[in-house]
Amino acid sequence: MAATTPVQVCPECDGRLQSDDCETVCVQCGLVVDEHAIDPGPEWRSFEDDDTNPERTGAPLTRSRHDRGLSTEIGRSTRTKGRKRRQLARMRRQHKRSQVRSKAERNRIYAFTEIRQLVSTLDLPTHIRDRACVLFESAQDAELLQGRSIEGFAAAAVYATCRTASVSRTLPEITEAAKATRDELDVAYSAMNRELGLPTGPIDPREYLARFASKLDAPDDIERRARTLATEARETGIDTGRNPSGVAAACLYTAARQAEYELTQQEAADVADVAPVTVRSTYYDLQEDRGVTAEAV
Repeated sequence: MAATTPVQVCPECDGRLQSDDCETVCVQCGLVVDEHAIDPGPEWRSFEDDDTNPERTGAPLTRSRHDRGLSTEIGRSTRTKGRKRRQLARMRRQHKRSQVRSKAERNRIYAFTEIRQLVSTLDLPTHIRDRACVLFESAQDAELLQGRSIEGFAAAAVYATCRTASVSRTLPEITEAAKATRDELDVAYSAMNRELGLPTGPIDPREYLARFASKLDAPDDIERRARTLATEARETGIDTGRNPSGVAAACLYTAARQAEYELTQQEAADVADVAPVTVRSTYYDLQEDRGVTAEAV
């Protein structure tokens, strides 16, 4: 059967036709010759400077799933009743069981779920989530989970990833949001750091300043003064061997004192989850360093 040729002229006035994405219109009389045309092209837009491939071929792969997100799920429907509904429930149950092939995979599913919840609670970026899942998988392959808490390793993986990515999150913050205790986290982190050789170095106190200043409602000029003090403290070695969150709190307190802004040592210590004596000792060292104080003023 021969294919029909599309209309080239208007059937009413023999005028020129113009087509867009969905309809064909005569440019002279305005007659709509054809509408609801099927677009055989792709459903995405492409640009010359776009290096990514926007082609839709299912959900993207992710390291935060034990199967990289390749598995499917049997959904639920309120329209199915009676025997059909019970049959779908049995199929769904057996389908979930078939996705777990070993105890190690079951532990991985549980740990990845805990990591996703922890990352969401702490408002961390997705790359921290994916890298934490990869780190937990490495710890599992190295058989570090024997006799230890899965929740502890999940929390320790998030904390270690934050350390390696220079994302400021303190141990009390992670412990408060996680199911693991502080002891479980410390044991898991020590095992991973010892056996896997994590590239974790000292945290820069400047990483905490933005969050602490926001929690204290401190003005921008106070944060800028504190950032200058933190930079000088690192160059002169004042922060060596000190709690970085405590150094950040002390820099904010020192900057507030220099600007005559009302901020107590207790408030600065509470936001950093340290003792006031930690803030006070660093404050005294910053005061003794006349170069830092003079430049900050």
